[in-house]
Amino acid sequence: MINIDKSNMFGKGNHRECYIHPDNKNLCIKIVVDDSLSDRQNQREQKYYRHLEKRNISWDMISRYHGDVTTSLGEGSVFDLITDQDGDVSKTLSYYLDSKELTEKECNSIAKLLNLLKVYLLEQRVIARLAPRNVVCQRKDNEIIQLSIIDNVGNSHFIPICNYDNFLARRKIKKEWNRFVSRMLTSYPNHKVLQLMLNSSV
Repeated sequence: MINIDKSNMFGKGNHRECYIHPDNKNLCIKIVVDDSLSDRQNQREQKYYRHLEKRNISWDMISRYHGDVTTSLGEGSVFDLITDQDGDVSKTLSYYLDSKELTEKECNSIAKLLNLLKVYLLEQRVIARLAPRNVVCQRKDNEIIQLSIIDNVGNSHFIPICNYDNFLARRKIKKEWNRFVSRMLTSYPNHKVLQLMLNSSV
């Protein structure tokens, strides 16, 4: 059993709390704290990650799943911990979109990386329900260099045909992407990052 120090919690979603792994600073442990996240949902998520593993996808823009563990706070799922060059946990896209101190260079970088994220999802055929809070922006040499998805990867369809059909998968990914963009435009109307992204969209 892995003992979890609550002081190592760095984030909390709708259903899970996230802790830095006590034995490996490159990993985190997500622990369910909301019973509305059912075992079936957890199993569906894990099955999808195993499906991606079998397809040997690139994990460049997704926090990789490493299995489940028993902890002092209950069962947990182990994932890559996305950090900046200085070792700090990378901040979410919503953090940067809410920031009043984004530079012109940072706006351009995030816009470009968002379009690259869309390309990545389509090329790797990865289905995800995106939101600014489950995408993080990784910094290196004081620049934003990478976006990574840290949650809500998977297909919620009862019969997940999209997982195995390229055409249906791409259609589903584009649909989810358009929803993501629409939600961002509603939450951040006229934001420079989104204007730049749309003006250079692929």
